[in-house]
Amino acid sequence: MLKYLLIAVLVVVAIVCALLIYASTKPGHVRFERSILIDAAPEEIYPLVEDFRAWPAWSPYENRDPDMHRTYSGAEKGEGAAYAWEGDSSIGSGHMEIVETDEPSKIVIALFFTAPMKAENQAIFTFEPEGEATRVTWVMEGEANLFSRTASIFIDMDKMVGTDFEAGLAKLKLVVEG
Repeated sequence: MLKYLLIAVLVVVAIVCALLIYASTKPGHVRFERSILIDAAPEEIYPLVEDFRAWPAWSPYENRDPDMHRTYSGAEKGEGAAYAWEGDSSIGSGHMEIVETDEPSKIVIALFFTAPMKAENQAIFTFEPEGEATRVTWVMEGEANLFSRTASIFIDMDKMVGTDFEAGLAKLKLVVEG
């Protein structure tokens, strides 16, 4: 009996080691990107992204936890504006700060997740005129630690994050276009 238990433990250890070795070969950088065409000028859309107080109208993350605690600090909008959140397990906690702006074409946000796991990313919103409309692109990128790379073996992170970005961009379009 002890022999079978030892074999089972060795098999589990071998599987875990194989998964970690495989995960370590996955890219160390992640990038998620989605875009939408909105029938409005960049100047009409930009204010809804540069002001964190406007995010509840369109962000896909704002309504997941109705009891989420929000704290705004720094500048009211634009560079230096900061926003922290603390919610249940569906939303976690973290903070973000607008670190670069080029009105009305680009907003760069430093994004720090503190729970359920720690991560540092950068979110970039770009607003590119296309005729009478604007192509809004939402990007999140950052380094992928070994835990993230291991999780990506089982979870399609691009699909998961991308679905959220698509929902947020669709809601932003709805808010802007009416």
